[in-house]
Amino acid sequence: MSYPRDPRVDAYIDALPVWQQAICQEVRDLVHEADPELAETIKRTVQPYFVLQGNVCALLAAKNHVNVFLYDGAIVPDPEGIITGGHDNKTARMISVRQGEEINKPALLTMFRQIIANNRAGGWRKIKAQG
Repeated sequence: MSYPRDPRVDAYIDALPVWQQAICQEVRDLVHEADPELAETIKRTVQPYFVLQGNVCALLAAKNHVNVFLYDGAIVPDPEGIITGGHDNKTARMISVRQGEEINKPALLTMFRQIIANNRAGGWRKIKAQG
């Protein structure tokens, strides 16, 4: 898949163990598939973020897993139950992926697309105020 890459995100991923690189690259490709206008950046000094009219998701590799933070996750439906943490968080929920685990790509792609649609509609605060 071809899309504009931020070299700082490349550097973050390249520094990880091979299994974490694969997870991060899979998520990176998937979030870009959700919308070609999506951009990559680094926030919080080293953390990769994927943005489009607001945060869509972020990556954070830990010792034995990779966290994918989903912004607006509190209002995005999760019918397949892929969210593993942050259930009480108002702005971000997360998916933790461990070595050897598969990502539910169709469910995650659907969630990315909903978050992007929410961002384009003014973000979670505006949507919740209207609801």
